[in-house]
Amino acid sequence: MIPFVKGHGLGNDYLVLEGKDLDFPLTPPAIQRLCHRNLGIGSDGILLLVESANADFGLRIFNPDGSEAEKSGNGLRIFAKYLYDHGRTTKTTFTVETKGGIVECRCHLAGGRVAAVTVEMGRATFRAPDIPMNGPDREVVGVPLQVDDNFLKVTAVSVGNPHCVVFTERLDEAEVKRLGPLIEHHPAFPNRTNVQFAKVLGRNRLQILIWERGAGYTLASGSSSCGAASAAVKNGLCDHGPVTVLMPGGELTIDVRPDWSLRLQGPVEEVCSGTLSPDLLAALKSGVARH
Repeated sequence: MIPFVKGHGLGNDYLVLEGKDLDFPLTPPAIQRLCHRNLGIGSDGILLLVESANADFGLRIFNPDGSEAEKSGNGLRIFAKYLYDHGRTTKTTFTVETKGGIVECRCHLAGGRVAAVTVEMGRATFRAPDIPMNGPDREVVGVPLQVDDNFLKVTAVSVGNPHCVVFTERLDEAEVKRLGPLIEHHPAFPNRTNVQFAKVLGRNRLQILIWERGAGYTLASGSSSCGAASAAVKNGLCDHGPVTVLMPGGELTIDVRPDWSLRLQGPVEEVCSGTLSPDLLAALKSGVARH
């Protein structure tokens, strides 16, 4: 029997599995099948608990298309809740090693269970080689980017994973769904990129729509909130300090410090837990995604 837990942060949902429980490789077809809304359990990605020599816990993050992500703010909150609520730790503050670096998670309890998590997300950088983005070594702040027949002014930033932020006066879901995949796969971004369309509501308030790399249109994203908030501060549209980021799934608070270190805080909920059925396991081991 292979157990799983499903949780969400503002509608952005992930499955949590433990590497020690798996008797099959998490290949892209297996990941696609598990995340499939009709043929699998259904999720925006998979969080895999692994060993770490450098932190309290190790985490691998997989997108629903089978690719691997460096970091996820919502995923880290779901993962932190899993670790505490399911007895993997008795500490409310601990470190997690991701592909995008080591982060600190601090759990906030209500009724003995984790209701919210604060994550130290690392530092934002706007340097092209760090994102990465092709072209000369420069800060990518308010630069033009041709996307089909559109010329967009973009700010690119890495918060451990890549983001491309487009500031706009009007948020349009259809436009995000049209341009998002074109920006994600733009040749300027060798590792692809997450995309945020952002509308500034005030000096400490921002509204965004998200096209997530490897997942598509997404109700909420912690790392996207960090990317958009830091980009807004970098462009002088918001102030250093706490920035509230509104998304279709809800809101997160991102503290953008003067040294560009980022602290994310937001709620988290568990949806269900169970075990993978023999039928699903047979499909996963067969290596057939069956879209």
